[in-house]
Amino acid sequence: MVKNLIFCFFISVISIIIFCSLKLYTVNNANVNYSTFLSEVNKNKIIKTHINGKKIEVTKKDMTQYITYSPFYDFNLLNVLLEKKIIIIGDVPELKNIFISTFMSWIPNFLSMIVWFFFMKLIQISNEEGTLFFSKNKAKMLHKNKVNTTFLDVAGCKEAKEDVSEIVEYLKEPQRFQKLGGKIPKGILMVGPPGTGKTLLAKAIAGEAHVPFFTISGSDFVEMFVGVGAARVRNMFENARKYAPCIIFIDEIDAVGRERGTSVGSSHDEREQTLNQILVEMDGFEVNAGIILIAATNRPDVLDPALLRPGRFDRQVVVPLPDLIGREEILKIHMRKVSVANDVVPIIIARGTPGFSGADLANLVNEAALLAARYNKISITMLDFEKSKDKIIMGSERRSIIMNEHQKEFIAYHESGHAIVGRLMPGHDPVHKVTIIPRGQSLGITLFLPTNDIFSINRQKLESQIATLYAGRLAEEIIYGSDKVSTGSFNDIKIATNLARKMVTQWGFSDKLGPLLYTDVGKTVILGKSRRPVQYFSDKTIQIIDEEIKLMVDINYQRAKKILNENIDILHAMKDALIKYETINLLQIDDLMSRKPVREPEGWNLR
Repeated sequence: MVKNLIFCFFISVISIIIFCSLKLYTVNNANVNYSTFLSEVNKNKIIKTHINGKKIEVTKKDMTQYITYSPFYDFNLLNVLLEKKIIIIGDVPELKNIFISTFMSWIPNFLSMIVWFFFMKLIQISNEEGTLFFSKNKAKMLHKNKVNTTFLDVAGCKEAKEDVSEIVEYLKEPQRFQKLGGKIPKGILMVGPPGTGKTLLAKAIAGEAHVPFFTISGSDFVEMFVGVGAARVRNMFENARKYAPCIIFIDEIDAVGRERGTSVGSSHDEREQTLNQILVEMDGFEVNAGIILIAATNRPDVLDPALLRPGRFDRQVVVPLPDLIGREEILKIHMRKVSVANDVVPIIIARGTPGFSGADLANLVNEAALLAARYNKISITMLDFEKSKDKIIMGSERRSIIMNEHQKEFIAYHESGHAIVGRLMPGHDPVHKVTIIPRGQSLGITLFLPTNDIFSINRQKLESQIATLYAGRLAEEIIYGSDKVSTGSFNDIKIATNLARKMVTQWGFSDKLGPLLYTDVGKTVILGKSRRPVQYFSDKTIQIIDEEIKLMVDINYQRAKKILNENIDILHAMKDALIKYETINLLQIDDLMSRKPVREPEGWNLR
């Protein structure tokens, strides 16, 4: 810090000197020659002169001024000025010292030399310590008094908190572990999908242990210059040792920790040198160094094996997507920061958000707050949460799209087909909502939400999903004929075909092919400059795979068609309800499936 201030001071001094020199140099030059000056003296146009050596400042009778210079010392000039009764003003002559003049002229050069030597000294220090400019690490340090996050601020990952709790105890009381000869893990790798709270959990460890927290992203080590990343790693660990015990957190470590030797056609010397330096620094820790290295990634499969061996990141902590109870706890944490109405029930919101990560739930609360503020509400209601959830899951409403009655009817039949088949197929998730209001890239949406968290899917449910995906196209075909079927089923066909392919080639649900893996079909490999297909199976096997995929689709296509033909009256009734209300919910769908009159929507849970 002091060196930077000194450097800035010298730069400022040099700038001032240059500015002053330019200012002196740019003083107005003489704009009138000496002959013109003598002519105006003879014509009595001058009233005053200010003589300083050969420089003469002239004031005319019309009060204009100019400067002229005498080419020589004209001693007769004074007599002429006196005869014309022109006022003469002179300056006291300056006593010039040759030594002082020489010294003043060398000051800019002297200061420039000082700045140059200072800069060269910084370069020498940077070569020794690797701390100048781009080779200085970019880790942000939070002092132990500024880390306010604790385990109370983390929810939805109970097992992960239990796994790291002993790290907190070690940082607080290292002697209790060392007296028995135990060694705390030097590195902890947090693995989980994006947004599950890996960074928050690492910061909570520092907050619970009351130690400094260094945080940096894996991409911050990477530079175009070879060796810079390794220098940053050295500098980061050197700074961390000064504040031990402490925690170093590297987010997205796969940016520098990818397996070495797997690159094709490009050099990654810089990344590999950075990885090597991280490995060396972890091995160089002393037993009581008190430095815990925590890293996070959602791609543990691409990491170098050397990172995962015992003594480095030998402990992996899985931070999964939160379950139902976890989502409720996360919502309560975020709701503490906003004003929530009394009708808000976190467990109901949690049931309607399966698969949401902690970041998704935080975004849900924020969207609900923004929506409530848009309508000048004093608190966030359940209706705001429901609308925000629909916006996140299905996309924003596009009411600017104007459709005629025939287009609305067409979309209503399509979505009704999905809803009816999904409701009647065994094992399928229940229908939560159906809408013909365009959202995102869809003109209509049928939303299915599971009643519980799903950890695996059986064959029955997969086949039910395929049938439900084709139900929209089938509804169009039944009502309008096969020649009137639209292109709106493109995404449904794509998803259904991919599901059938995985059932046959990956999940062993084909009776002919059995429980074998056929995922390499269609892959390609680069040989020289050409790309050729990988042929792991015979042509006959590939033909059987295609036949089994089509058979899987055809069977469930016919199942969906049969359900719609048997419930054609419900299809028409649901179409009418969608035309009237545009959006129908679970209770209204129950009325339709029971062939009862459709109730009016009331309250947030009926929208």
